[in-house]
Amino acid sequence: MTAGGRVAVLALQFGGVHLGGDDVPVRTPRVPAREAAERELSDPRYHQHDPNPLQRALNWLWQRVDDLFSAAAGATPGGWVGLLVIALVVLLLVVALRLRLGALRRTPTTGATLFTDRPRTAAEHRTAAEAHAARNDWTAAVQERMRAIVLALEERALLTPAPGRTADEAAAESGRAFPGHADRLRAAARTFDALTYGRHLGTAEEYARLSALDTDLARAKPELTTDRAGAAG
Repeated sequence: MTAGGRVAVLALQFGGVHLGGDDVPVRTPRVPAREAAERELSDPRYHQHDPNPLQRALNWLWQRVDDLFSAAAGATPGGWVGLLVIALVVLLLVVALRLRLGALRRTPTTGATLFTDRPRTAAEHRTAAEAHAARNDWTAAVQERMRAIVLALEERALLTPAPGRTADEAAAESGRAFPGHADRLRAAARTFDALTYGRHLGTAEEYARLSALDTDLARAKPELTTDRAGAAG
């Protein structure tokens, strides 16, 4: 039965007129008629195709969103077209800002900091480097070997201990004491930075070069300036 048919039936049955057995109209009070109609309409067969609670909630939400956009479009010059243009401009600005900030975070202004954990000796860093190398973890092995090189020079009073020193700074300072190894020191610092910033993974060849540099510096005699000689003395 259609909705119109149900309404007609309810109007006849509960709206105040009912045809009795002798076709004599009988008046029904208004309140009982309304209650009878509500009972009739509460029958589940009338609600088989009603949306479920989730569908009703979604329909309400989308209606509110549509109302919101309609109001925004009405207040925007150009209506819907103007609103879409503004939304596109805002989206492009957000993307550009995100890319710019991401690039700033990824681009280092200085070299990587050498030491980030508790102080250790050069020998401890060499031991850690060898342990990483034994596991073929060449990135960590190279990093630890570079730290061992710098700490060994600090322990010999050829470098002044400086928290937050970068690999580039350490290489530049060490190169003044060992000018014959300055190029190798700078190359080691560049390798350390590349590994620390994830530009590539360490290799066995890089570890071998830093290990050889560590050994050569331990045997080399520094060229001390007057100030450096006084500090070493």
